[in-house]
Amino acid sequence: MPLAALFSVAALVFVATSFVVTGDTAGKLLTQGGENPFFVAWSRFALGAALILPFSGLQRHELRFLLHWRVVLRSIFIVGGICSILTALRTEPIANVFGAFFIGPIISYGLAVLFLGETISRMRTILLFFGFFGVMLVVKPGFGATPGLGFALLAGCCYGSYLTMTRAIAGDYRPRFLLMSQLVLGALLLSPVVATVPWPSFTPALSGLILMSAVGSALGNYILVLVSRKVSATIVAPLIYSQLITATALGVLVFGDWPDTLSFTGLAIILASGLGSLFAVRLRATA
Repeated sequence: MPLAALFSVAALVFVATSFVVTGDTAGKLLTQGGENPFFVAWSRFALGAALILPFSGLQRHELRFLLHWRVVLRSIFIVGGICSILTALRTEPIANVFGAFFIGPIISYGLAVLFLGETISRMRTILLFFGFFGVMLVVKPGFGATPGLGFALLAGCCYGSYLTMTRAIAGDYRPRFLLMSQLVLGALLLSPVVATVPWPSFTPALSGLILMSAVGSALGNYILVLVSRKVSATIVAPLIYSQLITATALGVLVFGDWPDTLSFTGLAIILASGLGSLFAVRLRATA
């Protein structure tokens, strides 16, 4: 891919991930303010489904695919990831949550090797272990670790499993169907849980945050789907790490959360690991 085209893709992915982080910032404001993470997650899926439906191209014959076990399992993984990350955001700085969350690509790589037969790449393995070291600096296991960061790690594990399931079934379904399926099934899976928790008293401010949470997540993921239709996943995946920049900036601007020295070092290492993966792909392509 020419360098100019690569920069264009990087800009689009950065915009998309910034929308996602903006949605999670609204989610943090909601959960930190006392709203139930499961309600916030359900509203994100339900409103996201309503927003994306007109653009999904969903056809009647595709409805039966919503019951396919692999589609359902993939949705269960993303539901677990969203609920876990919203629980983590309730108490933890947003940059640290995203830092711990990036255990996901490492989990995905391991699962893809074990279950999908992907070839082990020496360079990618080294970069992922480098990224894992960065995650550990953010999480600080054994000294400074908190339950909130434990939920962030759980979110990353769920997300890594979700990525692996997406790779496994991507060739069988349209990308927009896969996005729509996780939104619809996510709302349905969480409905029994949400029915048992108290609903908030809706105010204009609260409604605005709920809408921002849903729109940010839905729009960001929709842009990523559009980009992924044209560009290889090996190029898009490392660029996802750019959301650490937005997460850190919004953490400082909205919440006044400056990462401590270890966390900042870990975030920088994770970002470098992601960018290193991108340049490794580019070098292989031009070799």
